[in-house]
Amino acid sequence: MEATPMISFKHVNKIYDNGTVGLKDINFDIPHGEFLVVVGLSGAGKSTLLRTINRMHEITSGEIRIEDEAISQYKGRSLRLLRRKIGMIFQNFNLVKRSSVAKNVLSGRVSYYPTWKSILGLFSADDRQKAVQSLHRVNLAEKLYARADELSGGQQQRVAIARTLMQDPKIILADEPIASLDPLTTKTVMDILKRLNREDGITVIVNLHSVALAREYADRIVGLRAGEVVYDEPIAKVTEANLNQVYQAG
Repeated sequence: MEATPMISFKHVNKIYDNGTVGLKDINFDIPHGEFLVVVGLSGAGKSTLLRTINRMHEITSGEIRIEDEAISQYKGRSLRLLRRKIGMIFQNFNLVKRSSVAKNVLSGRVSYYPTWKSILGLFSADDRQKAVQSLHRVNLAEKLYARADELSGGQQQRVAIARTLMQDPKIILADEPIASLDPLTTKTVMDILKRLNREDGITVIVNLHSVALAREYADRIVGLRAGEVVYDEPIAKVTEANLNQVYQAG
C-alpha cells in the first residue's frame, strides 16, 4: 500500500438544512487498495459518509482529499473526472430495467464520450468488447442481450458491478449492496467485490448491517453511531463483543 492515502477525511461535518447532524468530526484515512467495511444502525451516517466521497452529498465543513487533492471545490470537468474514477453501487441496483444488459453496462462508459454520442449509443468496438469482458468478470456474459428486468436481484447487482468496471474506477463505493439479496447471492456479490479489490487494487468501501459479513470480508472495520466514528480497527484486532457495541443506543 502506498504512503499517501487514497481518501482522507479531515474534521468532516455534515449538517442538513433541518439541523440534523449527518456526520460529526470525521477523521480517518483510507489507504490505496483497502477493503473497508462501514457498519452501524440505519441513520448512523453510513450512506452520508459514502456519498461525500463522490460529492453526491456536500459537506458542511472540513476537508475530503482523494489522492491528496481536496475535492470540495471541484466543478465542471474536474468533478466529472472525479466521479469517473469512483464507481457507485446502490442497494436498488439503479439499472434501466427495460434496457438490455449490454446497454446498462455500456452506460458506465458515458463519461468518456460527448453527450450526443452516448445518447445515440455510439460506443466504440473496443468499449463494446470491454462490456463483454466486464460481464465475464461477474460471470454474466451469457446475459448480454437479456433485458435487465428479466434478471434476478443478484444478477442485476452483478450487472451494476460490471457497469462500474466500465469506468476503470480507482474506488468502488457500495451502499448496502446486498440488503435485498438472499444469503447465497450475497456471498456471490461480496466475493466479486473482494476479488476486484484484490486483482485490480481497487479501493472498496462497503456499507453493511451484518457484523458477520463485515468480519468475513473487511481488511478494516469502521463503526458509525449518530454520525460519529465510534470504532476503527484492522480486522486482526476486531472482536465481536467490541463491534456489537457499535449497535448499542446512546
